[in-house]
Amino acid sequence: MFEIEFRAKFNLGKYRVVKKYLDHHAKKLGEDDKDCYYYIFSDKLLKLVNNVSKKTAKFSLKLNRLGNGASFPEIEFYFPQNQFETARRLVDNLNLPVKIMHGLQKRLNYSYRGCEVALKHSSDWGYHLEIEKMIKSKNDQKKSEERIRQVAAELNVKLMSEEELKKFIRKVESKL
Repeated sequence: MFEIEFRAKFNLGKYRVVKKYLDHHAKKLGEDDKDCYYYIFSDKLLKLVNNVSKKTAKFSLKLNRLGNGASFPEIEFYFPQNQFETARRLVDNLNLPVKIMHGLQKRLNYSYRGCEVALKHSSDWGYHLEIEKMIKSKNDQKKSEERIRQVAAELNVKLMSEEELKKFIRKVESKL
């Protein structure tokens, strides 16, 4: 499976406008608040996620860095939420040569026009959204990216370019 995802950043006012629109026009998938640890490698990202809203936990390995393309393979492994702290201690004790970022993420999920839309807030990102589609083959990438851009246009949000995303991510990482 491949994940295609794009992001947009905005202020609280825009967040409220987008939320109101999605509440009226999209299928609500509910709260999806997460406590995330990001293990940032030079060529990939490992996330350890405690999904406090859904009472689940997972490892998610993105085989690409944010800002290095919108499409990448992703491997996920779910495990019982009550094992989250053990999993975190395990990874932390590996002494991996990575930067580690930790943060709480408030998130509302929607399904809209064949895409998953996550309306989010976190201390590092502020107010933002992520629009994504999962695809089985890279052959579907162009069509999926077009659909995501259509959804962004309907929501009247400007998607971040790869360069904007890369610059923002490097700025956040430089504070670690």
